[in-house]
Amino acid sequence: MTTVDLYDPATYEFDSPHEEFARLRQVDPVHWQDMPGEPGYWAVLRHADVVHVARNPLLFSCEAGGVVLEDLDPERLARMRDMLLSMDPPRHIAYRKPLAPEFAARIIAGMEEQIRTITREILAESRQRGEVEFVHETVGALPTQVIGRLFGLPESDWEMLHQLSQLNTSAQDPEINPDGDNHEAGSADSSMRMAIYGMQFAADRRTVEPQGDLMDIILGQQFDGRYLTDGDIGSLLVQMITAGNDTTVTMMAGGVWALLQHPDQMRLLREDCALIPGAVEEMLRWYNPLHYFRRTATADTEIGGTRIAAGDKVAMYYTSANRDEAVFADSQRFDVTRSPNPHLSFGIGEHFCLGVHLARLEGRVFFEELLDTFSVIEPAGDAVRVRSNLNNALKRLPLRLVA
Repeated sequence: MTTVDLYDPATYEFDSPHEEFARLRQVDPVHWQDMPGEPGYWAVLRHADVVHVARNPLLFSCEAGGVVLEDLDPERLARMRDMLLSMDPPRHIAYRKPLAPEFAARIIAGMEEQIRTITREILAESRQRGEVEFVHETVGALPTQVIGRLFGLPESDWEMLHQLSQLNTSAQDPEINPDGDNHEAGSADSSMRMAIYGMQFAADRRTVEPQGDLMDIILGQQFDGRYLTDGDIGSLLVQMITAGNDTTVTMMAGGVWALLQHPDQMRLLREDCALIPGAVEEMLRWYNPLHYFRRTATADTEIGGTRIAAGDKVAMYYTSANRDEAVFADSQRFDVTRSPNPHLSFGIGEHFCLGVHLARLEGRVFFEELLDTFSVIEPAGDAVRVRSNLNNALKRLPLRLVA
C-alpha cells in the first residue's frame, strides 16, 4: 500500500516524497494512482522504464491525451496538440527540424558574453539590495531577458510573459493562481493568453523587415511542408517561452537551494570553478524542474512486467527516475562531482529538450558569476515551494548576499 497520493499537489508542497518513491521503485515500480473524477494513471518510477516509455513515442503518445494528467476538453486538447511538446512523430520531427540549427551548441555558445553581461547586471542589482527574494528578484530576470532577446520580444512585455509562463506550470498553487480552478488543466487559460499574444506578435512582425532573430526563422521556414500561420506560431511560442523561462528559473533557484543545504558542495565549487558544468547537471538531477510528463498508451503493452491497456494514462516520473539506485550510486546524495550523470531532466529520445545547450550555458554562467560576486550566500527566511504535482519549484527563497 502506498502511503502518499502521488497525484495530490499537497504531497509536493514541502518536499518531494523521495522515501516513498524509493520504496515503490522496489515493490511497485509501475504504480497505479487514482484521480478524483476521472480515470487514474500508471506512475512509472524506474529510470529504465521511463526511458522505455520516452523512446517509444508511437506506443506511448503525447498527442493522444496531452502531457498533463488531467483529461482536457476537446478545445484545450487541440491547442495542446499544436505545441511541439505534444506532437508525435513524424509531425514532431518535421516541426523540430527547422528550429534545431538555431539551438545547436555552436550557435548557443555565441550567446555567452550576452548572457554573462545580463547576469552581471542582475547580480549588481542584488548586491545593492543585500537581501533579496531570490526566485523573482534575481534568477527570474535572467531567462526572461535571454528568451526575450532571442525572439525579439518587446522588453515592455517580458515581465507579463514571465508571469504567464509561471501560471502555465503552477496553476495548482492557489497563491500563484488565486482566480483559477487550481488543477493543472487550469493553466490552459494562461496558455491561451500567451498564444493570443504570440499570434498578434507574429502578425506584427510580418509587416516589418527581418530583425535577425529566431522569429525570422519561424516566419521564413517551412514546417512539415508549409509555412506556419499566426495561430501555429502562437502555440509554438507558448511552449518555447514557458520552457525558456519557468523551468530555467527552477533549475537556478533549486540549484542554489541545494548548495545551501550542502555547504561542503558549495565549498568545492568555490575552490574549483571547473566543477560548475558538472554541478549544473547534478542540480538538474537533484532538483529536476518537472515531476512528470504524461503519455497515453496506443495499444495493449507492458512496462516492467506490468500490463498496460490501450488508452491508459502513463506518467514518466523524472523525480523518481533521477534517484534510481540502479543507475545512480548513493542516489539520495547531492554530489557536484557525480560522473556519469544520466539524469532525465531534459527528457530522452524523441522529445529531448531542444533548448538543452541554452539551459546549460545559462546555468554555468549564472553560477560562475554568482559565486564570484558573493562571498556570503545564506538564507534570510524560509524557502517556500510551489504547490504542484507537475512543477517541482520554489516560489520564494529569501537570501542574504554579501560581496
